[in-house]
Amino acid sequence: MSSRIEQIIEEIEEYVESCRYQPLSTTKIVVNKEELEELLRELRLKTPDEIKRYQKIISNKDAILADAQSKADNMISETQAKVQEMVTQSEVMQRAYAQANETINDANMQAQQIIDSATQDANNIRLSAISYTDDMLANLSQIMSTTLSDTGEKYNAFIGSLQSCYDVVNKNRSELAPQTAQAAAMSSDDDDMEDYEADLDLPEEDDE
Repeated sequence: MSSRIEQIIEEIEEYVESCRYQPLSTTKIVVNKEELEELLRELRLKTPDEIKRYQKIISNKDAILADAQSKADNMISETQAKVQEMVTQSEVMQRAYAQANETINDANMQAQQIIDSATQDANNIRLSAISYTDDMLANLSQIMSTTLSDTGEKYNAFIGSLQSCYDVVNKNRSELAPQTAQAAAMSSDDDDMEDYEADLDLPEEDDE
């Protein structure tokens, strides 16, 4: 923002530029004395104030520079602190990432160990179950073999006894065969006699 003195000087310059030249002259102009004097008077009145203000600014230059330097130092310190904080946070994040990766790797290793142990236990249980089943089947096979052997002997004894009875029955029938044939013959004769009597048609005797 320009000072009042600078504004007055500009107004004087504009006023001079607006004045008419004297007849037959290109350097001399005709001015309004009162108007020009008014501008010059205001310029003289304002000059001490402006000079004092400039002197005050000059005298306070060191203080102003010191204040500006202090503000600049504060800004630099704050910026450095923020940068350091960002660096620290970055280091913390890197350590956190490293720790997280280490934790994940440990968890994966533990999980793999658990899986391997469970697989081994399952295989051991499976082998034990197979061995136990094979032992049970072996015992069952032995029992069945013994049972078949005992049953075979008992069956053979039963068949032998049955064969013996069968032989006795056949022998008895053989011994009875002649008597059976004689009885059959006698029965045949009786039948022929009855047939013969029937053919004669003899009258029946009355029972007295």
